[in-house]
Amino acid sequence: MSGFDVGARLKQLRMLRDLSQRELAKRAGVTNSTISLIEQNSVSPSVSSLKKILDAMPVSISEFFAGEETSPQEKFFYRAEELTEIGDGNLSWRLVAARHPSRGMSIIHEHYPPGADTGEDMLEHEGEEGGVVITGIIELTVNGDTQCLHAGDAYYFDSRLPHRFRNSGDTDCVIVSANTPPGFSEGGASTHHRR
Repeated sequence: MSGFDVGARLKQLRMLRDLSQRELAKRAGVTNSTISLIEQNSVSPSVSSLKKILDAMPVSISEFFAGEETSPQEKFFYRAEELTEIGDGNLSWRLVAARHPSRGMSIIHEHYPPGADTGEDMLEHEGEEGGVVITGIIELTVNGDTQCLHAGDAYYFDSRLPHRFRNSGDTDCVIVSANTPPGFSEGGASTHHRR
């Protein structure tokens, strides 16, 4: 994760909201030890688990990884190394313009190694999302319907429908996706998603 300290950032946000590890765990529906292990960087949470915890505060995924930094001037171009990693260490999701002050959508460069997926929990959140598979194969389940999409195939759906992404192939899968609203859902106990 390019050196981003997930544990320290989670602890900082939890303390800013005057929440104990126990209270945050209760709100997020996870064990106390889960929060403790993440804050100690002893375990790397899946994207869906991290989203569940952040929703309990509530803090968006992009806000979590963007930190407090803002760009002093308007920026139009972003080099590959400037994209903000919001993945879980296995999956890589690199967010374009994470610190843009008035971002109206999220554009993400997604990378799934073989066998990687977004977690056992189906994802649900406000908004819409779409994307195009650049390389590899992704197995996408939306509202109980499962399809394998190959390079050049695309998807677009209402993000409130339960969904899950999984690389069912034996090569890396790369997707470029977009979704609204931009902040990855701002809260709500039943929502948890990377986008």
